Amino acid sequence: MRIIVAKDYSMMSKIASRMIETEIKKNPRAILGLATGSTPVGAYKKLIDAYKKGLDFSKVTVFNLDEYYGLAPSHEQSYAYFMRENLFNHINIDISKTYIPDGMTKNPKIECRKYDQLVRESGGIDLQLLGIGENGHIGFNEPSEELQIDTHLVELTHTTVSANSRFFESVDDVPRQAITMGLGSIMKADKIILLASGENKSKIIAKTIEGKVSTSTPSSLLQLHPKVTLIIDQEISNYLKIKNLWRENIQDKDVYHTSIGF
Repeated sequence: MRIIVAKDYSMMSKIASRMIETEIKKNPRAILGLATGSTPVGAYKKLIDAYKKGLDFSKVTVFNLDEYYGLAPSHEQSYAYFMRENLFNHINIDISKTYIPDGMTKNPKIECRKYDQLVRESGGIDLQLLGIGENGHIGFNEPSEELQIDTHLVELTHTTVSANSRFFESVDDVPRQAITMGLGSIMKADKIILLASGENKSKIIAKTIEGKVSTSTPSSLLQLHPKVTLIIDQEISNYLKIKNLWRENIQDKDVYHTSIGF
């Protein structure tokens, strides 16, 4: 696992967007897995800036990690709406090549099988962008004694509902279920970027990279993936045991990196 420590959220977002931009320039038909929530918004803004400077998204395909179950794509808190507002409406991506689970489906099992089939038929995800929940969920794969491999309907934990309530008028308005890619689907991505910033994510990042691999911390399974880049801010790094961080030879100041696991 490669760890990059940026001085702040803005720098973290810049580094993440640069990595995605590099992937698209290398492969204009790149298959991207994208996340929602507050963490990747900064990276999406910088990707929009890159588009304005000439980055071409016209041949890119996107698969989103998840969607709330019971919210229509037009709902302001649906992830379909989020992606349109924060990225898709501002770049030249072909909307027919953007895929998000159908939160209004009457048959979640069929929808989940269909979603996994679409990913397989596309050739698989080249680069997967992830955020992380305070309880270690990635996508909406919540801590459990057992984790599902494929896309599935999940019951959201109280921790997740409470954390996401800031986006709704009331905690009572937060959906209690979601459709999410499973850990197997996520781990099949060729490369993964995990983003985290802020002191509230420090404990879970420490468990993710310094703790044992466990289904009680779903994000810890990323230790088993051969090409994960974790991008965190300086605030989180202060809580980690890893101290041998050195300056990375890129153009920006206050960026450090290290590698663990191999």
